[in-house]
Amino acid sequence: MSWLTALVGPDDGSAATWQFCVRALLLLPYGILCIRIAGRRTFSNLTPLDIFVAIVVGSNISRTMTGRAPFLPTLAATLLLVVLHRMLAMATVHSNLLARFIKGRPVELVRDGKIDRAALRSNHLSDDDLIEALRMEQTVRVEDVALATFERGGKISVVPKSKAREA
Repeated sequence: MSWLTALVGPDDGSAATWQFCVRALLLLPYGILCIRIAGRRTFSNLTPLDIFVAIVVGSNISRTMTGRAPFLPTLAATLLLVVLHRMLAMATVHSNLLARFIKGRPVELVRDGKIDRAALRSNHLSDDDLIEALRMEQTVRVEDVALATFERGGKISVVPKSKAREA
């Protein structure tokens, strides 16, 4: 292991410039590997677990890059976290209870043009948030909405009445 310390420098932040460059060369593919293991969904519609893993992975790689954390133990712990994330994501496919705990559940905000104000309040959404989401989906009036749902990933999806009739 002395060869690794010679290559990446000490873990006290006093590595030479070229050693920090070696860390960067090693951490770039490592970070890509972690993202590939975690899967695309980690960075698309983020669930609380996805956000947590993304923050911790970024933080760990940053601390490893700057020499503020031990190189190999931090990489091992980060990889373990990413593998656990992947296993939990796969387990949620088979367990609705686990999926609800990790991902949450979708909440109907509008049905047949009627706003569920209690659902808005319980999700800390204002009328302006809802109207913005409608505009983002090219819908102007709440009355024109068959269904608007606050999805598990934090996005509001909208089904206009015209499209609901087509289905």
